Amino acid sequence: MKRFVEETASPLVFPRPVALVTVHADKFDNIITLSWVGTVCSSPPVIAMGIRENRFSYSLIQKSGEFVVNIPDEKLMREADYCGTRSGNDVDKFKETGLTKERGKNVNAPLIKECPINIECTLLKTFKLGSHTLFLGKVVGTHIDEALITEGEFDDKKFKPLTYLSPHYFTVKEIEGNYGFTNK
Repeated sequence: MKRFVEETASPLVFPRPVALVTVHADKFDNIITLSWVGTVCSSPPVIAMGIRENRFSYSLIQKSGEFVVNIPDEKLMREADYCGTRSGNDVDKFKETGLTKERGKNVNAPLIKECPINIECTLLKTFKLGSHTLFLGKVVGTHIDEALITEGEFDDKKFKPLTYLSPHYFTVKEIEGNYGFTNK
């Protein structure tokens, strides 16, 4: 196999989930679209996010010490793109997209009603890495749309998450295998 070698290193890890992260601080509710989001610990449950310092939500998250990671499905691609291409300094993203705020149980940041999954987090730590700062959030509450529940459990086969491979959005539509299938 021939390989192309880039002149500079690139973080080519794909697919990346699309997350609509909400925050409340200084009388502002804002939504920032991120694709540099992931689970980094299961006990305690911790989510990591990479955010540039010049983003409006950056300082709001630092001030409030909390946020919600809202996971959109394929129906919310337009809203996710809009929230990722506008600044909360200039527009009210909830008003402009028609997304609905809901109160969480554990944090003041709003949940997005239209997102099938909402994960409430409190800020654990931040690490300045270079162009981005790593935000680590401890999960303090999770909300899942009842339509995604089968027999009391999250049914991943019912969920069509939105993913990002710059500059394209994708959805996960088919199951190709199950964890541990090679052990059979």
